[in-house]
This record gives sequence, structure tokens and C-alpha cells, in this order.
Amino acid sequence: MIHHKLIHPESIVIVGGSNNIHKPGGKILNNIIEGKYTGTLFVVNPNENTVQGINCYHDVNDLPDVDLAILIIPAKLCPEVVECLATKKNTRGFIIISAGFSEENKEGADLEKHITEIINKAGGSLIGPNCIGVLNYNYHGVFTSPIPKLERGGCDLVSSSGATAVYILESGIPKGLAFSSVISIGNSAQIGVEEILEYWDNDFDPELDSRIKLLYIESIKNPEKLLKHSSSLIRKGCQIAAIKSGISEEGSRAASSHTGAIANSDLAVEALFRKAGIVRCNGREELTTVASIFRHKRIHGKKFAIITHAGGPAIMLTDALSQGGLEIPTLEGPLSENLLNHLPPGSSVKNPIDILATGTVEQLDLAIEYCDKKFDNIDAMIVIFGSTGLTEIFDAYETLHQKIQSCIKPVFPILPSISSAKKEVEFFIAKGHVNFPDEVSLGRGLAKVYNTPRPAKEKQQFEGVEEKKIREILESQPDGFMEPHSIKSLLEAAKIPTVNEFAATSKKQILEALKKTGFPLVLKVIGPIHKTDIGGVVLNINDKKHLLAEYKRMMEIKNIKGVLVQPMMKGIELFAGAHYEQNFGHMILCGLGGIFVEVLRDVSAGLEPLTFNEASSMIRSLKSYKIIHGTRGQKGTNEHLFAEIIVRLSHLLHHAPEIKEMDLNPLIGTVDEIVVVDARIRIER
Repeated sequence: MIHHKLIHPESIVIVGGSNNIHKPGGKILNNIIEGKYTGTLFVVNPNENTVQGINCYHDVNDLPDVDLAILIIPAKLCPEVVECLATKKNTRGFIIISAGFSEENKEGADLEKHITEIINKAGGSLIGPNCIGVLNYNYHGVFTSPIPKLERGGCDLVSSSGATAVYILESGIPKGLAFSSVISIGNSAQIGVEEILEYWDNDFDPELDSRIKLLYIESIKNPEKLLKHSSSLIRKGCQIAAIKSGISEEGSRAASSHTGAIANSDLAVEALFRKAGIVRCNGREELTTVASIFRHKRIHGKKFAIITHAGGPAIMLTDALSQGGLEIPTLEGPLSENLLNHLPPGSSVKNPIDILATGTVEQLDLAIEYCDKKFDNIDAMIVIFGSTGLTEIFDAYETLHQKIQSCIKPVFPILPSISSAKKEVEFFIAKGHVNFPDEVSLGRGLAKVYNTPRPAKEKQQFEGVEEKKIREILESQPDGFMEPHSIKSLLEAAKIPTVNEFAATSKKQILEALKKTGFPLVLKVIGPIHKTDIGGVVLNINDKKHLLAEYKRMMEIKNIKGVLVQPMMKGIELFAGAHYEQNFGHMILCGLGGIFVEVLRDVSAGLEPLTFNEASSMIRSLKSYKIIHGTRGQKGTNEHLFAEIIVRLSHLLHHAPEIKEMDLNPLIGTVDEIVVVDARIRIER
């Protein structure tokens, strides 16, 4: 837990404070003073008597009791100072700016561990070491700049990296983004991102606290805690956006299944964020753009009107929105004709609504009014309004200010002329707004926000899932790959439909299986893992001669145990799989099946346990979703059944922690049914 003295200290000591404001010890003290801290300030520096007008102590032992200590001294000196403050001076909040700890070497890691043990024993809280500090309403305890404008409705930011926190501020401030607090956790010796989320959640005050939370994360040590508190905050009305860095695909991962080859930590993070309802961003600009979107009225639909006086930006914005699955519906009929009659000759109202460079402020106002009150097929508006540099445009930005406040639907302003209309943009931002200087960034950000699902909350239970039978089957299995008949029994216990299949190890058994399946049929080897690589799958066998010839050939393949005979199924090939990811648990993947799994790598992931809504969201987020849904006259597959199978798979895995990899590939889907035609499961205890 975070001690209240870390956040609301009535007294602060800067150990290592100095008169040189170009050094961290001087700058952090200067920032606290400039920030008008109202508590008592102390400084410890053995070489000074006064520091920046404050009486200076030469030794921490001489201090009175103090709530918060900020240390900017060599790492090797920190343990003794912390020990004195924690045991003799009743200090419970600690921020260690100093580097030279676990990020550097083993000796530093040992120092860090020792310091953490001292603070834990005292019941205190530690930020750092190796961080830039803490910035909030109570004190500006950072040694960096810029210091952003602090507002109750601003953003709370926690960052694993101090430099990245500064650069996020540098990105957000010019847009007009305000902040409420900034916490740099550095090495996270005691407090990480998860603990900050826990504090925000447990102490959330809906009247005073920010509803926008921004995260820059380099390491997720406790996914369960992150999930619990972020989804709780979102249910309380907050919005969260995050960057998770330090992830690259483990290209040479030894994997024995399609799922194992594709699954990686990045997909696990994607699944975690999806489950929590966190908007995942890929960089600082995207993060601050999404945060700026959070500052506006919430989006409750995906149909946008673009109002512009410049054609090119509107086209690029249209592309960005549509690529993200958002819509720019055509505006037509009497209402649009009536609006067109009030615009300059040559204007267009098809959407984008182009009022041309000659459009007046009154015409801009009218176009926004039509979109807000009269066009029922519009959910939100984006207004692009820049300057040629010939005239001032204060009146246009005043109109935008009024409309953002009064419109029922969200209005997002793109003011690209940050140089030629600098004064006007500053005028607009000073009224409490944010600006989106780039149309493509806004379009992509809106798509990210709209497509991020709400946190999962309902639990999904299915009738007929035989939990006892699932355990009996698994407990009878050795480690390694399960035999086909055991896999079939396991899937049947979870009520996941499978194709009829018959194992054969002789010509007689092949012919008996033929009587049960008929032609056309499929022949597959039993034993080798990647069947297609060794010619172990033959489709569309239509006569006995072909069947027996392929059986004879397959039985000569190395390590074969027999063959499977299945009826030939027709439909869309789908894929569902699972992989156990350390710390995250079972990760469930879905996508198009067959060879497309590894070739296209178009998969989406979710973490067990999955709800039906989560499974549906996974399916809809696939790039290949249109194929599953049906497109250009081609029938799709039954999405509801696909989602049900994914949730049943999640339910199965909940009772099967020893399953480390699972492939259901392919499943054959039509509008009426979906069945598993091939599966492999690996057990590891």
C-alpha cells in the first residue's frame, strides 16, 4: 500500500539538495519552492549552511521528524540515511532519485533490496530508485521540466521511465493536455505500475480525482493486479490508455504447435489490455492523442461527419477512420440539399462536408448544427480548420469553443496551423480545450478508442460441460502430446463439436471406416506433429483405389502410428488455440485456420476466463473478419457458434492447468455448424 505521507506530506527533506539548480539536487528543490509547497521544507547537505534560502542540516541525525524524504546522494550512502529516517525520524515516504542500483550491477541490486527491506519493516512507501520523482498538487517533487499545468480534470500519468514521462509531457502540453499527477517509478523496488493502479482505485474520489489514467509500462510483474484495478477504475468511469514497451517477437521460439509458434508476450499484453478495457497505444504521440480524445464527450457510435475547408486533410482523415473500422456515411436527401444551399458555390455535403476556403464562420456554425441536430446517421463530428496566414481566425475558434460545449455529439477540432495561427490556437487552448494538429493521428486514435471493449464482467457458464470427466481424462494422461481418441473425449466433455473420425492401422480397418464415412473423405497420419510438412494429409479422396494407395504410402512415413479417416467437410477454415504464458495464464487465440494461421498471423488473443462478449470482440477484431462474416456474396460462418466454442475452450482450460499448448486447426465453419476436424494438445505438469 502507498502511505499517505508519500502523497500528502506535511514536511519534506531533500537529502543532497544544493544551490545549483542545474543539478538534480538543486532543481528538485527549486521546483518544490516554485510550486508553492505549503508544508515545511528541510535540506541536508554537509557542505552548506543555507540552500536556496532554506536552513541546511549537515546530518540527517540532526533533523526533526519528517514525513517525506527525497534522496539525491550516491547509492552507497542511501541505506544508512534511509535507516536513520525510517527508525528515528518517523519518515514513511521515500523517493530515491539516485541511480546506481539494480539497473547497474549486482552490488546495486543488493543495496536496493536492503533499502526496500528497511522501508517495508517501517511500513513506509518507496518510489524508485533511479527515477525523476513525483509531481502532484501537493508538491512538485521532480528534478525535470517542463512542469505541466495541473488540473483536477487532467491526466494521471505513471511511467516506468523518467525520461519517457518527460517526453510524454512534451508531447501533451502543446496539444493543451493538462495533467493531475506524474509518478516516475524507476526500478520499482517496492512500488510498480500495478501498485499505483491499486492506489488510484482504492482511493478514488469521483468528485476530485482525474478520470484519465496514462501508463508507460516496461514490465508487468503482476498481471492479475493490473487487470483487477484497471478494470475497476474503468467501471468507476475512468478511461485508461497505456504503452507497453520492451516486447519483440521471440522469433526462434521452439514451438510444437501453430499456437506455440505465434503466441508471445506481446499477444499476452494485448489480451490483458483487451480484458481490462485499456486502450493500447504504440508511442508517445498516440498516447497523448488518445488522452486528448478522452477529454471530449464519449463516442457512442462509429459514424463520423468531417467538416473541413481543406480537401487533402479530409481525404487522409477519411482513410484513417475507415481503415480503423469507423464509418463516414454519405449525407444525402432534402436535409443535405438544404445545407448545401447555404454554403459557398462548389461546396460539397456528401461527407466530408467541404465548405471551401471561402466558407464563413456562420457557415461553419451551420454545418456543425446540422450534424449535431438534424443528421440522424452521424454520431460525432471532426472539424478541420486551419489558416492561410492572410487573416486572423479568432472568430472561427470562438465558434468551435461554443460548439464543443453546447453540442450533444462530440466535436473534435483539428487545428493544423500551429505556426501561422499560433495566437489563435493558444487562444483556443486557453479556453480549456485540446487541439489535434494531425488528422491521421486523430483518426487512428479514435479507432483505437472505439474498438477497445469495456472490461469483461459477466461470467459465462455452459450447461453440460463435464468438469469431472475433464479431470479424469487429464489425470490419466502422461506428459506430452495426447492421442487423438483422448483429445476427442476431452473436447466432447467440454461439448466442443468434433468431426466423426476413425483410427486405422490395417487395410481391413480402413475399409471398415470407409463404410461409416463414405466418399469424399480425408486421410491423416497419427503421430507426426506437422502433418502437412510430410505429406500426412490428403483431402478429397473419392475412390477406393486412391484411398488404399494413400494409406500404403502414409504407413511408410517415419514415426507413424496409424491413420485417421474422416468425412470431407466443406466450409471456412477457422482456428482456435491456447498457450500457457508465464504469469499471465492461458492465452486463447482465434483466427482463420489451415495454413493461414502461420502465413497471415492474423490472430487475436484473450486471457482465460473469457466471456461471450470477449470472444465476440476477439473475432470482430480480426483483419480477416469480413471473410468470417461473409463478403461479396460469399456466405460466412456462424459467429455465435465460433464465439461459443472459444468460451467453451476457455472453460475447459480453467479445469486443465497442465495443458500448455492446444491447436484446434482447422475448425470447418458454415452458417449452420462449426466442427473441429483436427486438434493437438500438449500436456506438461
